[in-house]
Amino acid sequence: MPFALLGFVLGDQSGGTRWSWLLFLLVVLCMVFARSAAMAFNRYLDRDIDLKNPRTAVREIPTGIISPKSALLFTIISAALFVVTTWFINSTCFALSGVALAVVLGYSYTKRFTPLCHFVLGLGLALAPLGGYLAVTGQFDLLPILYSIAVFLWVSGFDIIYALQDEDFDRELKLKSVPAFLGKVNALRLSKTLHILSAVFVLIASWQALMQFESLGWLSWLAVVLFCGLLFYQHTLVKPNDLRKVNLAFFTTNGVASLIFCSLVILDFYV
Repeated sequence: MPFALLGFVLGDQSGGTRWSWLLFLLVVLCMVFARSAAMAFNRYLDRDIDLKNPRTAVREIPTGIISPKSALLFTIISAALFVVTTWFINSTCFALSGVALAVVLGYSYTKRFTPLCHFVLGLGLALAPLGGYLAVTGQFDLLPILYSIAVFLWVSGFDIIYALQDEDFDRELKLKSVPAFLGKVNALRLSKTLHILSAVFVLIASWQALMQFESLGWLSWLAVVLFCGLLFYQHTLVKPNDLRKVNLAFFTTNGVASLIFCSLVILDFYV
């Protein structure tokens, strides 16, 4: 959501259209519906796997709190609402809505046949800044693409960290993941490399923003420093032989990083 709103603001600052609270609401709804569909479908498709994994056996479908049929119905309704909402935004978003759904829903299948599943998840979330920009302008541009690449690398990297918890389980069930394929040590090395590249693209995107808008305030540069710092910090929390702080790295640190970065950049544009 934060990067989708950043894309929206970039489109607004590019002069694509005048600010519209209705358009803003439609973009927020698209993010909610797309994420809801993706999460529900992931839980539905992985219900048998989740039941066998002690870490995920407490989820709603394995425990019987939510039935598989209800989860699938929720997925269908959320996906349909996403497509309908894009129709009210513009023709470009509506035409690409099926592509977006194919990526975010298709991710759930990928760990069954490729360790590149983390990169598919990264691609799904990387659509957020580009989607927010397209909602305003109806066209592609270099700046949101640079931010999308940064998000792609960032998400792929931290999802590999999260998957460290299931290395043995994935191997046992012959599921594909980078930790199961490379082992914990090499998986962490790859994650660090992806996050270094993500930091590089955040810097490139910020420089492009400076060139495009002819000014970039100290808040944006502070956002860059804090985001990159939090990327580094999460790698101090997780070691190959100590995964106790994986959730702190995965959920808390990355959530804070995205909120701080996008909030400060957006505030910089309007203040």
